Amino acid sequence: MTTTDDSWREKLTPEQYHVTRECGTEPAFSGRYWNHKGDGVYRCVCCGEPLFDSQTKYESGSGWPSFHAPVEAGRIEEQADTSHGMQRTEVRCRSCGAHLGHVFADGPMPTGLRYCINSAALQFEDRKEDKP
Repeated sequence: MTTTDDSWREKLTPEQYHVTRECGTEPAFSGRYWNHKGDGVYRCVCCGEPLFDSQTKYESGSGWPSFHAPVEAGRIEEQADTSHGMQRTEVRCRSCGAHLGHVFADGPMPTGLRYCINSAALQFEDRKEDKP
């Protein structure tokens, strides 16, 4: 997906742009989904790609929405992130390249992973809206 910087600025709020296009991070416990309990799918705020299902969401205590797995492995891509003097694994939307957050190997089973994702990178779609 190719979109110009100006197009992203028009489509996204300043916070969404900062997080997804500039690899920013929202403050812990400040995002709209960190404590969200809805039943549905979390989509990329930039392109609408389904990324995480609420059935894989759990309370990690980190202050960001945490998931133990993406909807499908092919929906996200991971890359090394050595910024801020740390070694982490960055998570991006495979469709549009949006920065989502990071993944850590300290999550619950069945995967043992914690996808720590910025709320500003997500748009929630309630599963109930899909039902007649």
